[in-house]
Order: sequence, then structure tokens, then C-alpha cells
Amino acid sequence: MERLLVIKADVRECEAEVLLNGVALARLDAARPRATLPVHEFTLAGANRLELVVWPRSSLTADDATLPKLPLVANGRVAAQVRILLPRVGNLADESGARTLAQLDWAPPQGQAYEAPLALSQEVNLPVSFPRWRWLDAPLHDNTEALRTLVLGFVQAIAADLAAGQTDRFIGACRLRTEELAVAYLRQPADETTRLREHLLQLHADGRLTWLPLEADGFFLRSLAGGRLFECLDASGLAALRTTPDDQGRELAFPLRVSVVEGKVFILR
Repeated sequence: MERLLVIKADVRECEAEVLLNGVALARLDAARPRATLPVHEFTLAGANRLELVVWPRSSLTADDATLPKLPLVANGRVAAQVRILLPRVGNLADESGARTLAQLDWAPPQGQAYEAPLALSQEVNLPVSFPRWRWLDAPLHDNTEALRTLVLGFVQAIAADLAAGQTDRFIGACRLRTEELAVAYLRQPADETTRLREHLLQLHADGRLTWLPLEADGFFLRSLAGGRLFECLDASGLAALRTTPDDQGRELAFPLRVSVVEGKVFILR
């Protein structure tokens, strides 16, 4: 692989979220003002939709459509930007050494009024020839209480297994994701599966897989890709499957984007 599609995003004095084809990829704020990540597994042949949402909603308990927008006035410093870059592997992912395939910029002048959340978008054809990813054709579901109960039980079972050093359920649920990530980055699926299992077993041996509580009151699903994927989150918007902090304050997050097919939950991203 000579080139690597990446997204690079920056914010100044605001919060923003980056989405590609309806999948939220990064959230930026004062604590994390920059993000750079590869995005092969979220692209598709033909038109791809890049989105930048400034001051995104933080609530997971209300429908965005029912919430009024917040009127704001720019201070002349607030800004956000996102780029899709195509650097050569081994080179820095920045505008000076990579081809820019798409970009969104927002930097309103001082005194300009705007409403938040503020969404910008652009459609771009990307030079990709991957097979069609399975999440693009996953069944559509409404974000219902029944769906949330089903997915919560699935995540609870995975958490219990991993805490006991049992990896088969998790690796089985991730099989399609593992295979597609291997294709996206020119790796071997069997090698990726072995690497994942060894990593999980090492975390268990190190005592790192003690989970934060997974309970119905604090478990939420965020609909992505029009209802084909659901991200498992807690009330704060962080990954629901997270470990308790260790003695150095470190915690591990296991982001899960799932689909449900004929009543069975699969981790697709």
C-alpha cells in the first residue's frame, strides 16, 4: 500500500464532530483539538459525504429534531476544519505533503451570528476500489427500546466473557469487521484475528479488563449511517464498554458499532 486515505481535523475554541458517510469518526474539543485517522473502512465507491458539525448535541436522550438551535455570535477566534488527505505511507498527513481530496472550513468573522449545531457537508468521489463493505447493506432499524435491550444484553455478555479471559464470543462477533479491516489495509484476516486474541488475553493477564457498570439506565445507542449501524455509548457519549481506571488513571475503551441481522448482533465497525 503506497497511499493511505486519512481524515485530519482541527478545532479552535469550539467543539466539532466529523462524519463520513453518516458514521461519526471523531469528536474534537479543547482537550482534543486535533485528530488524524485512516478511513478506508468507511469509504465507498462513488460519492462519499464528508460532514463537519460544529457544537454538536451532547444529549443522547432527546431527538435532535425536537431541540431548538442555540443562537451564538462568533468571537473572531472560533474555527474548525477537516480534510480528507491522501499522503504516501510513511509521510506526514498534512496539506504540505499530501493531496487534499476534500475539505470543509469554518471560521466566522467576529460578530457574525450563527446557530448551533451548525452542519457543513461536501460530497466527493474518492479513489477507492474496495469491495462494498457489509455495513452499507445492513438492515435498517429504528432506535427502539427493544433494540437497546437486545444490544445491551449482547455487550454485557461480551464484557463478562472478556473479564473471564474468554475471547471466542467477541472475536466471533467481530469476524466480519476483522476481515474487512484486513482487506482495507492489505493485511491477512487470520493474522489480524490472532493479533486481536493475543491482545485481549494479554489485557486479561495484566488485570486490565475490569469494566465500568453496564446498566440499562446508562446505556444508549446512537443511530449511524441512517440506522444501519448503532454506536454503543454511555450517558456522557463515551464508549459504553470501558474499563475502570487503573492505578495510573488509565482506562481502555472498546468502541462498538453494531448491526442487527435477524435478531443477532454483529460488530461491523
